Amino acid sequence: MERVTLHDKTFRIYVPNEEIEKNIQAVADRLNRDLADAEHPVFLCVLKGSFMFFASLMQKLTIQPEIEFVRLASYCGTQTSGEVKQIMGLTGDLRGKTVVIVEDIVDTGNTIVKLHELVKEQDAAAIHTCTLVMKPEVYDKELKIDYCAMDIENRFIVGYGLDYDQLGRELKDIYILDEENN
Repeated sequence: MERVTLHDKTFRIYVPNEEIEKNIQAVADRLNRDLADAEHPVFLCVLKGSFMFFASLMQKLTIQPEIEFVRLASYCGTQTSGEVKQIMGLTGDLRGKTVVIVEDIVDTGNTIVKLHELVKEQDAAAIHTCTLVMKPEVYDKELKIDYCAMDIENRFIVGYGLDYDQLGRELKDIYILDEENN
């Protein structure tokens, strides 16, 4: 589909699935190499948005990861609220383990910094950050993003797990808000 309408907004295709998967493979290749000596690193999926990225990434890994989930929220509609709320907390023991936080998108960095703090409180041995999409022009935090599949401009996107008011997560491509038709 070249365009989709979700609620009151129209979006146009921005990144096709083939490109997304190619970029995820590149991230998986780096993780496989960099974490080859880590004993069962814990991959922490940030719900809901990361589920498609996380699933694709897990299928491309050759290392043997443990898997955990956490759910945070910081968006309302097309805007970030600036406040990160923990909806479903960490349940696994991360003490002494190598942890890879897998996020859908990093823009301001508020969510990834909060997650890093939560994992650090669990006494993880090492913490890495991995994201499907990053908006470098608005990221203003000191925390290094270790693995990024794609950098994009500061525009609102949906698809491949990302939503607009809970719609659009199932789309296999990434769509951008079509400014001409909104």
